[in-house]
Amino acid sequence: MTTQAVKSGQWVEHTKAWDELDFSTINMRISTDRFTSREYAGRERELIWSRVWQVAGRVDELPANGDWKEYRIFDQSYVVVRGNDGKIRGFVNACRHRGNVLCRDKKGHSNGRFTCPYHLWSYGLDGRLVGVARPDLVGPIDKSELGLLEVPVDTFAGFIFLNPDPAAKPLAEFLGKEVIELLAPYKLDEMTPVMDVREPLECNWKVVMDAFSEAYHIVGVHPQLLAVIVPDVVKNRNAWFGDHALACAPFEVKMEKGFGPEDEVKGIMALPATFPGVAEVLPIFGKLVDAFRDANGALNFPAGVSGRTLLQQATRETLTLKGLDVSGLSDAQMSDNQGWFLFPNFMMTIRAGEAHVIMSVPHPDGDPNRCIWHVASYMWLPPEVREQYRAQLIDVEVPGSYQYFEALQQDYEQMPRQQLGLRNHTLRYLHLAQEEVNVARFHMVVDRYLEGGAKS
Repeated sequence: MTTQAVKSGQWVEHTKAWDELDFSTINMRISTDRFTSREYAGRERELIWSRVWQVAGRVDELPANGDWKEYRIFDQSYVVVRGNDGKIRGFVNACRHRGNVLCRDKKGHSNGRFTCPYHLWSYGLDGRLVGVARPDLVGPIDKSELGLLEVPVDTFAGFIFLNPDPAAKPLAEFLGKEVIELLAPYKLDEMTPVMDVREPLECNWKVVMDAFSEAYHIVGVHPQLLAVIVPDVVKNRNAWFGDHALACAPFEVKMEKGFGPEDEVKGIMALPATFPGVAEVLPIFGKLVDAFRDANGALNFPAGVSGRTLLQQATRETLTLKGLDVSGLSDAQMSDNQGWFLFPNFMMTIRAGEAHVIMSVPHPDGDPNRCIWHVASYMWLPPEVREQYRAQLIDVEVPGSYQYFEALQQDYEQMPRQQLGLRNHTLRYLHLAQEEVNVARFHMVVDRYLEGGAKS
């Protein structure tokens, strides 16, 4: 796909509507064994998770040279560390002598080296073997050949990506030029986490990905969202970039019979109950609206002006006053959440100034009916207040004890219900609706990896 856009949000204008897509090329029937079979999960482990780029954290988790964190997928442990040269690297978390784990904690700081507690072999932050205890007992060795085993690590949009495959192609090639260019104007790398939660979930990791790849479920699960997000075969858009996908449903206050400008404004003013980030925009929005009231206070919008356009203007002005450069974003990106999916497990809704990320990975015990999900919200904040609002990671130990915001809580409760149904042996296939085209395409990419036709 070529976006042919001056600003990143204008890709919508150059894509087909749902009812214009060629569904003959898309498999809308998927097998249920992919959600419940240990054999299938084993193939995913070998052909996807051991070979694909995956998010291992945020760059701002490692602010200083020597800061490190562990990244774990299944029973595979890696150390991600910022070296003395400022570069972030990744290593297999195992001593080259007898394989002892070097770092047992989830994160920490090193003053220049990692030392194995077993026989005191030590490694520099660049992975080089720099010392051994009692060299006279060790005998002649070539230290240059016994450094830590390095794995590819790179960064994008403020996230640290790691690939367990030493022969992986570069991250930039995996993401693709268009993905990088379309996301760059949001300045995601400058955003601060204001919510960061991780916990086990009783469903397959792909159930999570599927749930956030379609808007069809809004009708049943999120009825409160129908006032501002209405699935529409004409207005909604999808774009595909290699293994990755992008979708957008325009933000609009639902228009009903007899609906007028005052009703539209009232709907927007009520948005903070559903979208808290809108609250800071409302003061300017209110002033813009009042400019279209006559002497009697009646509201009349001329052609080309609506509550939506004024919300976009207010958002642009508010963010600019905060210090965020939004010149590279379209008006639609001021109001519309765009849904990004980066294969295999990164879902993000993003609009100017804020983003919400959902990731899921298979449970470490290998049970296909369980996963670990990780949800985080990010906001662009002025540098002087970022630390004040920075959220620390919460690892939920008691399932159900953490209360998410309304829409996310509804999803949280729904996904284990789906997994229970998927475990019925006689339910062999799922038949997807056309609106769920991104779900179908995700599973087609999964199939391609499992058939050996993809390499990250």
